[in-house]
Amino acid sequence: MKAPIKKTMSIKAGFAIALFAASAFAHAETIKLGMSIPLSGAGANWGKGSEWLCTKAAEEIKAAGGVKVKDATYNFECVGYDNKYNAAEGAKVAQALVARDGVKYVAGSIGVAPVRALQSLTERRGVLLFTAAWGNSIKGPKFPLTFSQMNSVNEISDPMIAHVKKLHPEIKTVALLNPNDATGQETEKVARAAWERHGVKVLVSDWYERGTSEFQPIAAKLNSLKPDVVDLASTPPADAGLVFRELNALGWNGIKVVEVGTGADGLLATGKNAVDGTYLGAAVAVSSMNPHQKELNDGVRKVTGEDINSVQIGMYDAVWALKAAMEKAQSVDPEQVAKVMPEVKFQSFFGEVGFGGKDVYGSDQQMQLPVIITQIAGTTLKEVGRVQK
Repeated sequence: MKAPIKKTMSIKAGFAIALFAASAFAHAETIKLGMSIPLSGAGANWGKGSEWLCTKAAEEIKAAGGVKVKDATYNFECVGYDNKYNAAEGAKVAQALVARDGVKYVAGSIGVAPVRALQSLTERRGVLLFTAAWGNSIKGPKFPLTFSQMNSVNEISDPMIAHVKKLHPEIKTVALLNPNDATGQETEKVARAAWERHGVKVLVSDWYERGTSEFQPIAAKLNSLKPDVVDLASTPPADAGLVFRELNALGWNGIKVVEVGTGADGLLATGKNAVDGTYLGAAVAVSSMNPHQKELNDGVRKVTGEDINSVQIGMYDAVWALKAAMEKAQSVDPEQVAKVMPEVKFQSFFGEVGFGGKDVYGSDQQMQLPVIITQIAGTTLKEVGRVQK
């Protein structure tokens, strides 16, 4: 009779352990991760893909047991706020996200002007902020709670231009075009300096207003200068496609560069065959992806109709960075998490990475990600160069 009793006790013990584990899982606390992203307008696909990837990372972390801090378990919930990629809406989002909803962690933010509005609150109110915005004005020791989640023009310009110049040693001149806003203005300074550093003369550096749909006059001006290269720098894909289409119609057939070029789809949608051969600095070629990366790409494509890009990837990486820093700090207090963030290593979309950038920004707050140079070939994207940090 003893064996059945032991068996019954074993079953009861196993059942109790299962109940305890289920209870612990059910009572995991949730940390809301806000995002200030464009969910409408020209940058909507960046925002929609970012929201999906943030949620996907949160799901992966939950499935792996959550974030372990002392005796507690935490899961993440991602919530996107539409900043429409402009300062006015960015200010509204900042108030809603921080002041109204009390979010303590921002897993991603896009656009220098919207981010400036958000950062003015996050730094004062002890909110940790991740941003994909490129501006130097929002980085550095003055902003200890702010971290960069994608390569900016500071990381991209020099290695990209060096590689393009190596592929095309005949390059002597370049014309630049950027949106006339905070993102474009800060990008222009770095891009201009990088071209000049590599011995290329900048014939003109022009501007356009976001929302512009007629690019023929701008293209005519650029074409009249007969540059070897047209670098659209921080111009979004849809706009860049229109510019190259107009240039093509005018007979210009030089080297096309988009330093913040995040993917082929947006360019092809508006530029068609006029964008063939364009070099991009913030895109990822599907042909170079591993199985997990392809799975994430498939998810983004279902939501946006386009392949994944570095802007969106930054939101995925930020969630994993937060998990690593919370567990290292053994705290969910944003200021304590921020203190250890520069020291952590975490599994990003690209593999294990950490933070650096002190030589550029004065503090280690920039994810050390590879610079991937791609080129549009027909209707596909191929990787033509990579610089690993």
